[in-house]
Amino acid sequence: MAIINIRQELILEELNQKGYVNVVEMCEAHKVSSVTIRKDLSFLENKNLLHRTHGGASKQPIYAFERNVSDKELLQVEQKKLIAKAALDYIKENDYIIMGSGTTIHNLSKMMGGFQKLTVLTPSLKVSLELCKHSEIDTIQLGGDIRKASTSVVGAIAEGILSQFSCNKLFIGTDGLHLEFGLSTSNAMEAHLNQAMIDVAEKVIVLADSTKMNVRGFGKICNVEKIDVLITDSGIDIETKTKLEDLGLNVVVV
Repeated sequence: MAIINIRQELILEELNQKGYVNVVEMCEAHKVSSVTIRKDLSFLENKNLLHRTHGGASKQPIYAFERNVSDKELLQVEQKKLIAKAALDYIKENDYIIMGSGTTIHNLSKMMGGFQKLTVLTPSLKVSLELCKHSEIDTIQLGGDIRKASTSVVGAIAEGILSQFSCNKLFIGTDGLHLEFGLSTSNAMEAHLNQAMIDVAEKVIVLADSTKMNVRGFGKICNVEKIDVLITDSGIDIETKTKLEDLGLNVVVV
């Protein structure tokens, strides 16, 4: 799989470091026209080495598409377990917490034995079933329309129940975390429920592996500034981590 010139090799090198490249910046760095850079990016995309975006290119697809939870369970398995384990440090006795849906949150629920007293609200059927194994955890299952793809509930019933509570922490997964677009998911109804969860939580803790960085889902949940803590894995690029920290996030890398 030959790269035809050194400039393209340098573009890929920067892409691997940053996660994305910008056409304007590449023109300035390599002293060539935007037409030349765009041709380079098209060539590299045809080689399946990057994904074109508006104004540049990214290391991975910029849009998240809906997948069945059984498929997601096979992706980034070890990273999700490490992220979930790190999230345990943010759970304290007598907490009132909300746990969203998704495979990383489900991993967290598997690790929550040993607390003396916790109260958990969740839309996730899998999380509820896991927490039911522990008598010391009071679990409130939100009602509503069941999304089979995620085995969790969405809709007005779930949002109405949430409005009756106030919790000190929210643990939430995501399909995408983009510096400009914010936190998002591939399903609009799930995004709306996640907005409602954020509204009744004092602290928002996002569990997201590095493949979710600089990715957009169809439904926007919130701006990045509404997130207090991001727990992710070492695959996150330094520039994205730095920019998130500059926006006020506590970024925990496992």
